[in-house]
Amino acid sequence: MHNEEYLQILKDNWGYDSFRGIQAEIIQSICNQRDTLGLMPTGGGKSICFQIPTLAMEGLNIVITPLIALMRDQVAWLRKRGIKATAIYSGMNRDEQERAYANCTYGKYKFLYISPERIASATFRDHLRLIPHICLITVDEAHCVSQWGYDFRPSYLKIAQLRHIIPYHVPLLALTATATPRVVSDIQTQLEFGQNNVISMSFERKNLAYIVRQTADKTRETINILSKMHGNGSAIVYTRSRKLTAEIAQTLNKNQITAENYHAGLNPTEKNHRQELWTNGKVRVMVATNAFGMGIDKPDVRIVIHYNLPDSIESYFQEAGRAGRDGEKAYAVLLYNPTDNKTMNQRIADKYPEPQYIRQTYEDACHFLAIGMGEGLGHMFDFSIEKFATFFHHYPPRANSALNILTHAGYINYQEENNFRSRLRITLRKDELYHLTAGDTRADKLLQTLLRQYTGLFADYTEIDEIALAYRTGYTPETIYNTLKDLQAQGIVNYIPRRNTPTLQMLTPRIPPDDIVLRHEIYDDRKADYAWRIKLMLNYTTKTDQCRSQMLLKYFGEQDPKPCRQCDVCIAQRKQLTTETFDKIRKHILNILADNQPHTIDELQTGTIDELQTGTYTRAHFDTVLRTMIEEEEITTDGTKIMRT
Repeated sequence: MHNEEYLQILKDNWGYDSFRGIQAEIIQSICNQRDTLGLMPTGGGKSICFQIPTLAMEGLNIVITPLIALMRDQVAWLRKRGIKATAIYSGMNRDEQERAYANCTYGKYKFLYISPERIASATFRDHLRLIPHICLITVDEAHCVSQWGYDFRPSYLKIAQLRHIIPYHVPLLALTATATPRVVSDIQTQLEFGQNNVISMSFERKNLAYIVRQTADKTRETINILSKMHGNGSAIVYTRSRKLTAEIAQTLNKNQITAENYHAGLNPTEKNHRQELWTNGKVRVMVATNAFGMGIDKPDVRIVIHYNLPDSIESYFQEAGRAGRDGEKAYAVLLYNPTDNKTMNQRIADKYPEPQYIRQTYEDACHFLAIGMGEGLGHMFDFSIEKFATFFHHYPPRANSALNILTHAGYINYQEENNFRSRLRITLRKDELYHLTAGDTRADKLLQTLLRQYTGLFADYTEIDEIALAYRTGYTPETIYNTLKDLQAQGIVNYIPRRNTPTLQMLTPRIPPDDIVLRHEIYDDRKADYAWRIKLMLNYTTKTDQCRSQMLLKYFGEQDPKPCRQCDVCIAQRKQLTTETFDKIRKHILNILADNQPHTIDELQTGTIDELQTGTYTRAHFDTVLRTMIEEEEITTDGTKIMRT
């Protein structure tokens, strides 16, 4: 196919007349059967990069993503346009999974969305061999495959196994919005690229101003910032504490700033409800932990505030990048006070506790779950970190970190968040059903809606969505829940409400804690890498002599990025540099360069100091003038010397 044909697919399905950024280049690379790593900033249009080539080729695209919400949203979006797509994720019953596999094998489906954990399933691998043709493997959030990435997930390491199960060459597209040069190289190694092939666009966000604001009262500063937000835009406030999300949201509402809070501990129905209020503009501000945001594409976010410092530049950049996706002016504000230094360094000890503590946590968890020595292999348990921590007097964040390290080490599989959707089965025959509910208008309306929206309710358990039912009936989600519980009490339905329960699965039989081995790459190397990220985050926050955007872009490997002229550092430098001083420095630079010979920056700087004899300006002022003259093409540089244009 040629570019014109890709554009026609884009026009027919998305309504756009042209591609953005590097989309066309990625699409062409994939259609040329080349493994490709696409580096695109948040909001860069990643999904088009794998959806267009899939529609242009014969066969199925296996899309691997850790985000169940994203799976559902994209499958629904594709189906609305008549494109055959399905997803398999935790919470689906066996019949639903078999139906999805059958559709991919016999139904000429174009997209199958799965989580990386699914790859380890023998059932998935057996069905994979039956699919007639796979045209593409897409890996979303590809930085998760690298142990040097900020969000390493061991399950991603199994993705490369697909290349050995499928008996023919299938191009692989890896996509990420945050990757350092080291991670870029590792992604291609871990995913077994035939040859290195990186297509990237600048991570520069020209409409986004990065601001660091030092304050002794972060709550008051948050109110001040949000109270000045005009127009119809929305905002996100990120915190690291679930408790803080509720407290800040309550304070904002008391100050006439409509807000909701969001964190991983909420039940799925409540999460969906609060997200919907924010997405639809019913509330302006979402106060959330980092559990909120991935897979959400709301274009009018004007401000993202970080109440607490993130763990890494990557996390900050991705979360800040959720502002201004519509291309309009937006702000990413990081709140800081000197006590954050101590707090950040304490995180290292909490994230990577001492090995002996990790071994003790393993021992306590086995006691908590009543697992005998040599027992437990393959068993999965509901696991409340709060109850566990209370019973054994652990600090919950540190115990949580120990369990995650044990997961990476291969002894357990601890999942902090599982999305088990609500399921329902009607236990009566249809004629009995109508007779029993004749006098209850609310129950009758709900049952009629259920029968219209879902099939197979009389035969087996079917997943239902209380939020969708609330929308279609006009009842609140709470009313839907209570009515279903009443129907269950009457013996009319069997209702299993959705739950979000952490689980712990034993991957090996229980062993003595002293036998646990924490390999260097699992513990020592990762701890050192985490400490390095903390140091860089603090350096970014406290540095006041370099453009914020420049620091971020250099971190991600961009060469010679220009100052943004809109961050707090650039604004401060402009304010300090008077027009008179600017003109004096500029004039002297031009006088030195009047000989039409190249000069080093040191020669220009020394000459300027000697001539002006004022001492009223800084090196930053000199650099600002120099950059301005280069950008305005008044002078030019070869990287080492300067001369007149």
